[in-house]
Amino acid sequence: MSKTDLRGTAPFKAFLRLSREIGNDILKTQGAGGNTSIKQDGVMWVKASGTWLSKAEDQDIMVPVVVDPLVRALRDSDPRAEKSTDFIVSELNSTGLRPSIETSFHAALGSRVVAHYHCVNAIALSVLEDREEELSARMSLLTDLKWGMIPYRRPGTPLAREIEKAAASKPDVLILFNHGIIVCGDSVEDVAARIKRVTDALTSEPRQSGGLDIEALTTMAQGSNFHPAQDIRSHSIALSETNRSAALGGSLYPDHVIFLGTEIGVLEDGQRATDYEAALTREGRNIPKMILVPDKGVLLSSALTAGGEVMARCLAEVVSRIPEGKAVAYLSKSDEHELTHWEAEQYRQALDRDSVRQPA
Repeated sequence: MSKTDLRGTAPFKAFLRLSREIGNDILKTQGAGGNTSIKQDGVMWVKASGTWLSKAEDQDIMVPVVVDPLVRALRDSDPRAEKSTDFIVSELNSTGLRPSIETSFHAALGSRVVAHYHCVNAIALSVLEDREEELSARMSLLTDLKWGMIPYRRPGTPLAREIEKAAASKPDVLILFNHGIIVCGDSVEDVAARIKRVTDALTSEPRQSGGLDIEALTTMAQGSNFHPAQDIRSHSIALSETNRSAALGGSLYPDHVIFLGTEIGVLEDGQRATDYEAALTREGRNIPKMILVPDKGVLLSSALTAGGEVMARCLAEVVSRIPEGKAVAYLSKSDEHELTHWEAEQYRQALDRDSVRQPA
């Protein structure tokens, strides 16, 4: 039996509009991060892997999958639930793209509309050692919303299984440790309203940092494979000792690892990027994608992808909101290894490399 094509309907257009709005807010979504979905008549339309929510109204980026068979596969530990490609409604998938790597948790959640995004305010609180207390204090203000916390798991089926456990309580909001947030509802309007309220409850002002020295950064980068970050806000990582400490302490969330790598470099006073590169090469070490120049700014690798460049801005927004003096729960080495050796993320990176470069 043919499946209903939701595209072209008013609810779907509203869904695309909300997706675009989330994608265009740098404090919610960065590059190809985040994903949204809408269900009807047993079919779920979910953002395609590697695509940008900000393009939701301009490009065909939603992939249709059948819900119930995918949920059964997840519950049965069927490996097909990882990529979700076997559950695509082929006759409606006009682009041939793969569904999001997080499709299985969208299916597991019973709500008609689901929005998952990498809210920098949520991440800054969810990476704290005392995150449960901090988040509870903020979310307790939203007394009519049912919300919960999800421990860190690799995106894909490990995370989906945790979310599937929580789905039985029909949550309105889930905060994912070291990852982001999920907002659910029966309509696009419900989800949009909840996003606004949750954003207000979790918002923290970024820490003020020192002055940027573009002239010095340009001089230090000459002749190297690095350039000063073009997005002014990205430099705040290097312009505060507290920000630098948080960024250099370890990996904070999955897209940090995937797009920026597990190491961040630091230039010593008076050192040039060419000297730094040469020293690492002699030692047989990998050259990082980001270099901090304390109290001057940030240098980014010229090989960094469009997604990577915008992730520098994301990292800046996150670390500038981590409260001073608070202990941070970083991802483990095992967590990093899982992410860097995961085929689904390698696919997403390949799409990113093929995309048009966008300045950070």
